[in-house]
Amino acid sequence: MNAPSAVVIIPARGGSKGIARKNLRSLRGHPLIAYAIGTALRSRYRPDVVVSSDDAEILATARRLGAHAHRRHDGLAGDGVTLDAAVCASYPEIAAALGREHDIVVTFQPTSPLVRAATLDAVIDRLAADPELDTVQTAIDDTHLTWTRRDGRFVPLYRERVNRQFLEPIYRETGGLIACRRALLLSGSRFGPRVELELVEGAEAIDIDTRDDWALAEYYLAHRDILFLVAGYPAIGLGHVHNALSIANELVRHRTRFLVGPESDLAASVLSAHHYEVLRPAGDDLVAEAIAFAPDAVISDRLDTEALDTARFHEAGIKVISFEDLGEGAREADLVVNAIYPDAPPRPGHHIGPGFFLARPEFRQVDPRAVAERVARVLVTFGGVDPGDLTHRTVAAISGPAAERGIAIDVILGRGYDRDLDLREVPGVTIIGTVPDMAERIRDADLVFTSAGRTVFEIACLGTPAIVLAQNEREMTHTFASEENGFVHLGLGRDVADATIAQAFIDLVDNGEERASMQRRMLREDLRGGTARVVRLIEEVLERS
Repeated sequence: MNAPSAVVIIPARGGSKGIARKNLRSLRGHPLIAYAIGTALRSRYRPDVVVSSDDAEILATARRLGAHAHRRHDGLAGDGVTLDAAVCASYPEIAAALGREHDIVVTFQPTSPLVRAATLDAVIDRLAADPELDTVQTAIDDTHLTWTRRDGRFVPLYRERVNRQFLEPIYRETGGLIACRRALLLSGSRFGPRVELELVEGAEAIDIDTRDDWALAEYYLAHRDILFLVAGYPAIGLGHVHNALSIANELVRHRTRFLVGPESDLAASVLSAHHYEVLRPAGDDLVAEAIAFAPDAVISDRLDTEALDTARFHEAGIKVISFEDLGEGAREADLVVNAIYPDAPPRPGHHIGPGFFLARPEFRQVDPRAVAERVARVLVTFGGVDPGDLTHRTVAAISGPAAERGIAIDVILGRGYDRDLDLREVPGVTIIGTVPDMAERIRDADLVFTSAGRTVFEIACLGTPAIVLAQNEREMTHTFASEENGFVHLGLGRDVADATIAQAFIDLVDNGEERASMQRRMLREDLRGGTARVVRLIEEVLERS
């Protein structure tokens, strides 16, 4: 069956109440009328797009934007003329000027600038598919406990007060799109006996009549669809997930979704518990899966992306924002944030250093406390699966000196750590599983043992003296945990003797002045402000999309 021919008529009067010269006012850099014209031109039906107006400037603007211009005569421009009458009277003139008639006539109000081309196509689709249908228009579900006024009194329009989902549905016209058949229009009305509604919501339901409506449209136009690509499972822990959550929690005005790989059930469960939308891939090509969701931007927390991946995203018109990425894909990314690897090569759009660390909200909200004269409590936390079993080695090394000095040892185990039975038999040791108050635990400790990952930045936010043992060679490239920044870094854990661990512990326990100095060095860097800096950078990239 051949596709029906269609014309989209955009009625635009020069004068308007509420907002002067509304149709030509700039909405985020474009005349209001440009949105309806652009949407109509993107329809897969390739309709004729006509702006009908009594205003010469509007008509000139329409021509510049690629639409046909129809000069509406003065008799159809007054306040008393309904839109129905104006469109019905104008269409024969429009058809004659174009030299063709159309199967379907769509009226598209420019005051509904956020109606999508897909919705316009859906409206035409429904008329094309059902020859018995006369009219299709956009509407919104407006089911509420409503009232009216009769005989000078307010009376309810419902039988009983129940929750909204149990009320009889009520639908309100948005005025955005009204489509009908040509024959019906020529009879003098756009509405025949059989009318169907194309339901829309949110941005598509906006009809700009007031300044509040205008502000809401600006808000929606600043809204972007962001897809996070993250992984999280026992072997690698949840650092990437918490990183992504720190960002997503700040991007409230945007739609944020998470795509996690098939191995990342742990990440999926944590993200779902935070009430975010979690997507799981159907195949092995994560990039193709991400592109299929058509986001405006992807935010990837993956260490070594490939140049081809970035190119594929860009070909699909998707911005690429990467964290801690040392791969070739980072070269062409729109934004790279790297707090952990300060020796990464500087490039345009790359922001490197601890000032861009993404501190979780709890580490921005909990205040440091002064270093105590006496060490009473030590915290041991190596996270993840702790492949070098640094947890057990550290506890074994310090338990004797700790017991002699009456120091309690708290051990927080990563989700993948499975060798805790021996630890439970050590006097003075308390084993702690998953904790919801990590910031408080670190603040309340007098000394922390940890690895060289993200946790050192969190410790520095709170200024708690810390001794660091790197899990692997890669962590040895994380140079923030240095003496300059207030840490005692003993080196690669497997190369450090137990006696060295014990001596470092005793030295700090016995030297309150050094612990106080460590705290001062940690707190010199404004790590708490890193999240705000990164969010500003992301917003700048999104503004360009």
